Amino acid sequence: MAGLASPGSTIAVLEKYGFSFQKKYGQNFLIDRHILEGIVDAAQISREDFILEIGPGIGTLTQYLCEAGREVLAVELDRKLIPILADTLSSYNNVEVICHDVLKLDLSGLIAEKNASRPIKLVANLPYYITTPIIMSLFESHLPLESITIMVQKELADRMQEGPGSKDYGALSLAVQYYAKPEVMFQVPPSAFIPRPKVGSAVIRLTCHKSCPVEVSDEAYLFRVIRASFNQRRKTLTNGLKNAPDIRLPKEQITEVIEEMGLPATVRGEMLTLKQFAELSNRLREREQS
Repeated sequence: MAGLASPGSTIAVLEKYGFSFQKKYGQNFLIDRHILEGIVDAAQISREDFILEIGPGIGTLTQYLCEAGREVLAVELDRKLIPILADTLSSYNNVEVICHDVLKLDLSGLIAEKNASRPIKLVANLPYYITTPIIMSLFESHLPLESITIMVQKELADRMQEGPGSKDYGALSLAVQYYAKPEVMFQVPPSAFIPRPKVGSAVIRLTCHKSCPVEVSDEAYLFRVIRASFNQRRKTLTNGLKNAPDIRLPKEQITEVIEEMGLPATVRGEMLTLKQFAELSNRLREREQS
């Protein structure tokens, strides 16, 4: 299927509707058929799947998703793209386009209505400037997600799958790994887009955990501890937690908890695994409550 997946086809559609790219939306449209096929393969889409797409653009990837899946719900923020999508997706009866900000949309209600709250697959070529807020919002909403397959900035994809001890390991790595198993599937050059981005890209699949990989007494508190541990990377874990306004324990008690776990008082947050952060947050929470 060729569809819109070529520079000529994409430019023709944009010229037909007099569309100009909006920098504020971070728009970069895919024009490489092999990359599009690779995304669908990476997402492991079958004819039984209900797919949520964020930021369909002019519908290039959407066409591939319609061909592969059972039903597609596409959420687009830019009103100027809605008439274009009505045109490019006119031959498909298994797609619905909603013009809305995905961060303000009741996705849980929509999935309940459209797919009886059964697991869905999310596939998207996300605007890079807002990738992290979207991913975290999706996870924190506890939607019935089976997997998330997204195009993101290469550096961000690497960060999501990093482990302890790396300079790229941080709060995002831990948050993603708490909810899902991240796998970078392949890299994508700037030449695969119109207009060309200034950075390299990668497709990453986040396979959502069926059950939480660690035991946590208070999920929100865990993420407060994680954020505090990385807010000032050069500081020790003790000092990072001591300086956090929402960790209400004196430095001496924080140090005690860290040493009870068999860790040195001078350890930095970047050296702890997700399991250790879970244990740390459980112990700190217990101290606070007592």
